Order: sequence, then C-alpha cells, then structure tokens
Amino acid sequence: MTPHAIDPAATAVDGIDWAEKRYLLVDDFVGIRQLLRESLRNLGAKHIDQAASGNEAMTLLGKTRYDVVLCDYNLGEGKNGQQVLEEARIKNLVLPSSVWLMVSAEKSVESVMGAAEHQPDAYIIKPITEGVLLTRLNRVWHKKQIFAEIDHAFADKDYLRAARLCDEQIVHHKLHEIDLLRMKAHLLLKSGEPELARKVFERVLEEREYNWARTGLGKIRMNNGELEAARQMFQGVISENRFFIDAFDQLALAYQLMGKTEESCDVLEKAAKLSPNSVPRQRALGMAALKLGNIPLAEKAFRKCIEIGEYSIMKTVDAYFGLARVCGQKNDTKEAVRLLNAAVRDFAGNQVELRAKITEGLVYHESGDYRRARKSGDELELMLAGEKKRPDTPTCMEMATLLFAVGVKEAPVDLLCYLTRNNHDNLPLLEDVQKVFDKARMTEEGEELIKGARKEASDMMNKGVLLWKTGKLDEAVEWMREARAALPNNLRILFNAAQILISHMQQRGYEMALSEEAIGVLMHVDGIAPGQQRFAQLMEQLALLAPAPLPSEAAQTASAEAAGTPAAAAE
Repeated sequence: MTPHAIDPAATAVDGIDWAEKRYLLVDDFVGIRQLLRESLRNLGAKHIDQAASGNEAMTLLGKTRYDVVLCDYNLGEGKNGQQVLEEARIKNLVLPSSVWLMVSAEKSVESVMGAAEHQPDAYIIKPITEGVLLTRLNRVWHKKQIFAEIDHAFADKDYLRAARLCDEQIVHHKLHEIDLLRMKAHLLLKSGEPELARKVFERVLEEREYNWARTGLGKIRMNNGELEAARQMFQGVISENRFFIDAFDQLALAYQLMGKTEESCDVLEKAAKLSPNSVPRQRALGMAALKLGNIPLAEKAFRKCIEIGEYSIMKTVDAYFGLARVCGQKNDTKEAVRLLNAAVRDFAGNQVELRAKITEGLVYHESGDYRRARKSGDELELMLAGEKKRPDTPTCMEMATLLFAVGVKEAPVDLLCYLTRNNHDNLPLLEDVQKVFDKARMTEEGEELIKGARKEASDMMNKGVLLWKTGKLDEAVEWMREARAALPNNLRILFNAAQILISHMQQRGYEMALSEEAIGVLMHVDGIAPGQQRFAQLMEQLALLAPAPLPSEAAQTASAEAAGTPAAAAE
C-alpha cells in the first residue's frame, strides 16, 4: 500500500465526490482494514464502517445502504466474500448503483472464478495502491450510474421498461453499447421475448464473437427444442474458452433434455472441477450421478454441496436427501436416517418433513426393508391428510411413486389428480403423470382420472373468463379468487386472475388493494415459472395504472433512499 496521499482535488474526478460516500470494509485482518481505511481517508472519505467477518458484514449491510463495499474473499471462519456478495444480492441489501469490489490475495482459478460467478463490479488482487483503487472506483462508478435506472426497473420486475431504458442509454453512451445490449438481451429473455433477444444477440455477434452472446443464442435454441444445434453452440464456446462456466451448465442441461444423463453428468463434473464452490452445480452433479447409479461420484458431490453450503444462503436440503439416498444404496440406513433428522432440524417446515418421510421410505424400499418402507408410507399418508398445502411438482411425483410402491392407492391418486388440475395444459408433465399410473398398473384408470381432472380445471377457468368477457367484473374477480384457492399453481388461472384484476382497475379506477393482489399473484407466478411473456406484459400494465406520487411524497422517498432508510420509516 503506497504511503503517499493523493491530492484531494483528484478525488472528485468527473464530478464524483468520494468524500460523502458511505463505505464498508470487510476483512478478517485488522491491519488490512486499517490500510484500506487510510487509503479511503486520503480520498477524502468520512463515512467508513468495518466488518471482521462475513456475519458481521451481513449485519451492517442490513442496517445501512453503502455506496462502496470492499470485501475480501477469504474471511476466516464462517461466510467467505463470495457468500456475502451472494446473500447481499439475493436479499437486495445493496443499491443497484452501489459498487462492490472483491479484494483478495488469491490468484487461483478456483477462487477467482467462484467470485466472478456472482459478478462483483471488479476483482482486485492485493496489494492495492491508492492510485489503482481510485482508478477502479471512478471507472466502475461511472458505469454503475449508466445502469442505475435500468437496475431499478429490473428490481421492480418491470423488465420491458428496463429493456427500453437500455436503448435510451445506448444513444448517450456508445462506449458502453455492448454491455447495454447484453443487459437488454437478458431482460428480453426474462420478459418471455426470446425472438427479440435473439435479434440482440445476433446484432452483437455481427460486431464480435462474444461467448456470452453465442451462449445466449444457444439457450434460445435449446428452449425452442433445437437441442442438437444448441449443444453444438455450447460445445463451440467451451472449445474456445474452457473457463466460460455458463456454457458448461447450459451444455449439461441440453444433454439432460436430450435424455443423455451420462454426458450431462460428465459436463457437470468438469464444470465442478473448474469452479467447485457453487452449491447449485454440486447439487445438480449429485442428482445426475445418483440417477446414473454412480454412487461414489454422487456421494462426493452431495458431501461437497453440504460443506460449501454451510454458510451460504444457497444451502439446500436436496443435498441431505440426496446423500441419504446414497447411503440407502450403500445399505447404510443408520447414516441415512441421521441425515434426514439433520435435514428436518436445519430446514424448518412441514414440506421438509414430508420430503424427509418420502426419502426415508425410498431408502428403506431400495435397501430391501419393505416392512419399514410400508410404515414410512403409512406415516406419510397421515401427514398428507393433515396438511392442505401440497409440495412442488417433483416432490409430488416422488411421493406418489413411493406410496404406490408400498401398496397405498388413494393418497397417490389424489396427488396426481392435484398435479393434473394445476398443470392441465402441460402435456409433457401429464405424460409423466401417466407413466406413474402405468408403473402402478393403473393405465386405463389413470387415463380417465387425468381426463376428468383436466376438464375440471378447464371448466373452472372458463367460467371466470366468461364472467369477465360479459362485463361481470366483480363476479369474475371473486370467482377467480376461488379458482386460485382451489388450484394455487395453475399458471393459466393465475394469469387470467391477474388480467381480470387489471381490467377491473382499467375500467373502474385504480385501487391499491386490487393492485397489491395482482402483484402478489404475479410474484407467485414468477416464483414457480420465471421468464413468462405474460408476466412481463401484465407487470407493465400494472405499472402504467399506478398513480404518480405527489411531489412531497417523491421528495420524501428520495430523501429516505439517500439516507439508506425505508420511506415508511422516514415518516
């Protein structure tokens, strides 16, 4: 660290006043924090907070909105810098315009790639001179301000507006055109507009062969069912840049969709060697290996997943269930039960208890202990009877399969009919439901049950739409509330419910309660099936309906944001 102070006049380059920004320094060594603090003071900084650990950093980030965060990668016991950044982003604890600099003495591919996957604004290798720090801060700050309004629209999930803002910024900032086009393509994909995104990727590729643009085109082709064309694109990117990790993940997914689980597993294994500290990647590798019966690889991946997830917000119960299944395959039921108990202890909720009981039954069934497997099935049936909310689709399928296997009939039939009603126009899923019936030797009965459940859902939706089309808006809103309660995960019913709420306000005036209800419906949709075209369109319609804040309210909100305080707290 250079001992020479920088001229204070240089700290306001291009109108940036570094003196009044709020800074957070995160490093487990007090000496490093002191050196960084002195460097910032030489830039004129007045408001500097410090954290000696990842947990302490999360506490401070929860209290204050910082303009600049300098975070070390290695923070000793607990969360590392990558996990702090990951959690801060997921919990929206950093402003869109904030600068996050990852600082480290590490130069290994593993650590640099791990941090880069969570996209800090810059990655700086120690030692840091004040000149390098100021240059990096100025460069990143200017870029962040260009994206600030876009990021705010993104945070509001108004993706189409955010995409239009990218075009506006390109007019004024040609230097950042490629970055803005990359953001625009990402927003269009989030909006369910793949053809518009494709045109952006192709425009970029006319200028230069960017790996991210080629990978983006590959994703669109994959989603269009052009699996072989997508595979070739991903493979081409990897051939040119063996460190472009997103192409590995997409190639693995393409192989999975092609039914080539072994090839998918091989790609994931290579990706995990390059960047091993990704919880979702280790989880995916474990699942693929388990499906293939590669027990040593599955065990290694799940144990790694549990290890790196210990202090991560991405910590997943799937790793515990997967490892329990591995132990069942090894006839180590004692270790499997210990893992299931740990899962129930560490991940609260009835859904976890349901999944633990399913896995317990599968472990006993696969290890040949059919008496205990049947006992688990009976207990699971009782748990289902006492729980109205049903788990996600894969869990329901797994549960029905187990219950049929241990001789239970009524409960799995109810589960599969529930899945059918909530996915009445999802033909690939309905084929999977039929396969479960086939395996239970209920082919013809299953066909009739699926047909009846589909009609029930369709009739319920059509009645709400008919009320809406005939101008009976109040009755339509009320009917769709009942339909949502009966079929909480049916996308068509959810979208139509939101559309009817919006139409009600378009014709009869804005109501905050109806707006909040519509937003809640759409957020639920985005949670279970992100990237839907109607989601982006309806969110935009809602944004246009919202009344503009009064001048005094706007000023109060701006003042509260500048102080890092929620507007409500400022009242």
